Amino acid sequence: MKVVILAGGLGTRISEESQFKPKPMIEIGEKPILWHIMKSYSYYGFDEFVICAGYKQYVIKEWFADYFLHNSDVTFDFSNGKNDMTIHNHHCEPWKVTVVDTGLNTMTGGRIKRIQPYIGNESFLMTYGDGVCDVNIAELVEFHRKHGKVATLTAVMLEQQKGVLDIGGDNAVKSFREKNQTDVAPINAGYMVLNPEIFEYIEGDATVFEREPLEKLAQKGELMSYMHWGFWQCMDNKREKDMLEKLLATNKAPWKKWEE
Repeated sequence: MKVVILAGGLGTRISEESQFKPKPMIEIGEKPILWHIMKSYSYYGFDEFVICAGYKQYVIKEWFADYFLHNSDVTFDFSNGKNDMTIHNHHCEPWKVTVVDTGLNTMTGGRIKRIQPYIGNESFLMTYGDGVCDVNIAELVEFHRKHGKVATLTAVMLEQQKGVLDIGGDNAVKSFREKNQTDVAPINAGYMVLNPEIFEYIEGDATVFEREPLEKLAQKGELMSYMHWGFWQCMDNKREKDMLEKLLATNKAPWKKWEE
């Protein structure tokens, strides 16, 4: 099962760094938050990724192009007037990464639609490139397989400006709407599992995935929620970035299960 990560937005609310790189490439603990997200999936055995790039997409491509070299022991030999390079031990994950330029101004639904050729007729995982979480992805996938609906999203209880979910007793999402001022309700934290039928709900580049597609799925009873009561945090601004940095610096980062 492939993992699709949305990594093409402008990240205007953390412009201190996003003017130089895409938000998913902003580092926490000397690694892009994108890397942390991928490590979380890799911990559960999901090692094939499709990155939906856009804004400064070349930065993501160049980072992965150099990743093997930067994580290997290397001998450079110029003694014979040549530039010979020998790779010794390497410390890379067994990842297969496809980076797709999904356009500069494409909306979230449009980005997902554009990577359909790389997914084919298979279910896939999908999340956003700016949030870390300690959700049990293996249990999330099993939950999705059991209920048989088109889509599952991970829901968390947080008071933030995210899409609010009305969840029934059977975990079905009854409606999907924007947050009101007084809401303390389950919100969409990403970390989704989607069947290939999801592409039928997306019209094109202008489609915002969190609006028409998710709203239609909810109306049809095809959108389920996996309640997560553990850690989840997005990185929308410098304050949140600093908080994640502090968790890493003090060895209290709940999402780093690969070091347990």
